[in-house]
Amino acid sequence: MLLRPATRTAATAFSGRRYASAIALKYSNAIYSAALSKSPQQLTKVQTELASISSAIKSSPELSSFISNPTLSSKDRAAGLKALFQAAGKKDGVSDVTKNLFEVLSENGRLAETGGVIEGFNELFSKYKGELEVTVTSAQPLSADILKRLENTLKQSQAAQQAKSLKLTNKVNSSVLGGIVVDFGDKTIDLSVSSRVNKLNAERVEWQ
Repeated sequence: MLLRPATRTAATAFSGRRYASAIALKYSNAIYSAALSKSPQQLTKVQTELASISSAIKSSPELSSFISNPTLSSKDRAAGLKALFQAAGKKDGVSDVTKNLFEVLSENGRLAETGGVIEGFNELFSKYKGELEVTVTSAQPLSADILKRLENTLKQSQAAQQAKSLKLTNKVNSSVLGGIVVDFGDKTIDLSVSSRVNKLNAERVEWQ
């Protein structure tokens, strides 16, 4: 049975996510539910497979181009998925849950949502393990010292104290210009320069 997107209600659990689209989150919820319904071991296996696939896409311009091209024939898409699984180190194939996910994404012309689907799944997986996943977005990579200080500060929050562990990831996005944007749970702390500029521009428009 092919894996289908979860309902709109299931996707709302991700209202705090800032990067994956609403469409991608439906697939995230669907593959998470499909894997967990089989067993916790299957859930972990799928997480490992998706991590390998994500790394393969990031390191290969060809694979990145493949998932971004909606004009490929069904035959080319099938060949591309096989190459994707092999590049991810899964020469013996992937689990049925992971295979079904990518077949449905391919059939529906949604392979370009792969990054968001995996991101959404990873957040659900972190919640399942009791982790609080924190994403710190900055214009340039932050030093280990700064990240450590941020982590120590965030550990004092109520959300972190309720979790078993805290997982901090630094993402680079030049559009923030400077400062940082911190996403965790359903909260966002926007301390970016771009946010301040946008706020100033909005105030100027109001006075015109």
